[in-house]
Amino acid sequence: MTSVTLQIPKSLKFTDDEFVEIVDANKDLRLELSSEGELVVMSPTGGETGNRNFEMYIDLGFWNRTNNLGKAFDSSTGFKLPKGGTRSPDVSWIKIERWNALTPEQRKKFLPLCPDFVIELVSESDDLADTQAKMREYINNGLRLGWLINPQDKQVEIYRQNQEVEVLQSPTSLSGEDVLPGLVLDLQPIF
Repeated sequence: MTSVTLQIPKSLKFTDDEFVEIVDANKDLRLELSSEGELVVMSPTGGETGNRNFEMYIDLGFWNRTNNLGKAFDSSTGFKLPKGGTRSPDVSWIKIERWNALTPEQRKKFLPLCPDFVIELVSESDDLADTQAKMREYINNGLRLGWLINPQDKQVEIYRQNQEVEVLQSPTSLSGEDVLPGLVLDLQPIF
């Protein structure tokens, strides 16, 4: 269960429509396109990672339904980032105002924006450096808050705009800060 990155020559840059065609023709694959034009083929997750993702969805989902401040998304949602690339974070969220600003047609396709919040969970088959690069890509595209959770090391990296990455060792929970006010992610089911 590893991801494979295919290097695409710059002369073969995909348009949004061409990338959608590739995704549609390969429905059994989970594909991302990096801002450098790399096609990333990701395998399905194993049971432990799938369960950890679900536990994170629950906390964000309950908080979101209670507060109704935005829209939450699972790992099958693609985001067309402003500076290039199409990514699918494990968990993501955008403010309701940004969702409401999208046209009905835009909502049906890869969303043409960077989420306000993302969680990336490092599975046993993931390369930590690749996942950290992905988090920096989100930050460079306007992400306000991101959590990179590494269950194997019981470590969390917190990404914020215009700040150094904060690293926490064995936290029991995480706060949504001012981006997701009142959200608390319980890390006990994750670690």
